[in-house]
Amino acid sequence: MDAPLYLSYSSAFLIGLLGSTHCLGMCGGISASLSMALPVGPGFRWRQTLMLLCFNGGRIGSYVLLATLIALLSNSATEQWALLGPALRTVAGLLLIAMGLSMAQWWQGIRRVERVGAPVWRRLSPLTRHFIPVKRPGQALALGSLWGWLPCGLVYSTLGWAALQPSVPSAALTMFCFGLGTLPSMFATGYAATWIKRLRQHRYFRQLAGVLLIAFGLWTLPFMALLHH
Repeated sequence: MDAPLYLSYSSAFLIGLLGSTHCLGMCGGISASLSMALPVGPGFRWRQTLMLLCFNGGRIGSYVLLATLIALLSNSATEQWALLGPALRTVAGLLLIAMGLSMAQWWQGIRRVERVGAPVWRRLSPLTRHFIPVKRPGQALALGSLWGWLPCGLVYSTLGWAALQPSVPSAALTMFCFGLGTLPSMFATGYAATWIKRLRQHRYFRQLAGVLLIAFGLWTLPFMALLHH
């Protein structure tokens, strides 16, 4: 992207932070269940934290892998077709706008995009049964690595944005920063599921997050890139 890379990374973190209430609908339940499988007693909080770290570490690792694969393809393609860059910017911007509209509960068209990953998830989802219930950190890590492939409009929107980065490492780091942004909500789900559920359902919070995601999407579109010059 034309913006300095540190702005891309911080923006990716904010996208994850603002949009992570959307993730709770898909990942929140499994994140909260990690605590339920643990025996209550001395050291419970430490074991709970370790499980959440492993699960979310695996999940974020999957995002980084996806970004690496997509960036390898997009960087190679844009070197051959100059017009592909603006097209990618347009797709990434529109996906973020659609995600913002979904977050604000104004339009749910992003769900059609989520269907793109459904065939892959149908193949991977049966593997998750081998790690449930989660009793060891290795199981949590493996489960998170699989769960990161769950079809998610927010992830796809940010992946489109990561594909615009000038190099494969910067694309991977963009998704890593996005994943870090989702951590507060995911950890809050594990520690305080009732409170974070109320926040997720708060209409004004969702609308604020939606508007900010739409702003990110508009900023990404090609005509905004022209204004930067």
